[in-house]
Amino acid sequence: MTQTLTIDIYSDVMCPWCAIGYGQLTKALDALNGEIAAQVRWRPFELNPDMPAEGEGQEEHLQRKYGRSAEEGAKVRGHMKAIAESAGVSLAYEGEGEAPPAMMWNTRDCHKLLGFALEEAGPQVQTQLKLALFEAHFNHRKPLNQREVLLDIAAGVGLHREAAKAALDDEALEARVIAEERQAWDMNISGVPAMIINGKFLVPGAQGPETYVNVLRRVVEKSNAAAGG
Repeated sequence: MTQTLTIDIYSDVMCPWCAIGYGQLTKALDALNGEIAAQVRWRPFELNPDMPAEGEGQEEHLQRKYGRSAEEGAKVRGHMKAIAESAGVSLAYEGEGEAPPAMMWNTRDCHKLLGFALEEAGPQVQTQLKLALFEAHFNHRKPLNQREVLLDIAAGVGLHREAAKAALDDEALEARVIAEERQAWDMNISGVPAMIINGKFLVPGAQGPETYVNVLRRVVEKSNAAAGG
């Protein structure tokens, strides 16, 4: 019988390792072949909460934040690209014509939309939205600081455009996003992705599929033992 686990993933749309981690988790669930299923819920984490509305060039941002040279950055990107490909994740520009500059954006509105999607349409649609935001950022380099762009993405996964627009102006929803981010810090989550399984077991960072398989099986064993099963 399939056992279903709840996996809360703290993540930011700007984070390539979050896309990679989800790809690896998906591979793990596929390898489990119905033994274990997961209900994934995406939780907010802003890597750069003070990012200005106009955003910042990705290369300049990473050099400023981490103090690494352009050459070092190219090495890191090459390593990350190889891992992404093994996870079945593309981080490459796939649009038409010359690629726009790679940018970093303030993601507060993205997180509000993701919170709205979970509350209004459930985890499956929320995941569709998250993946669409990843694709918009990494593969199409869309300006995620523009609300019309975000609303187009939301409508593309079946969310009601006007309701999504209202959600972006919902102060109570924004307060919930901020509260969830504070919860992450209270749990000593300082980087993403971070997955919390069944509300108890923290898996930090993007792990390989084999690691996720082992962790998920261990959680099932512990849960069954605690329940006397």
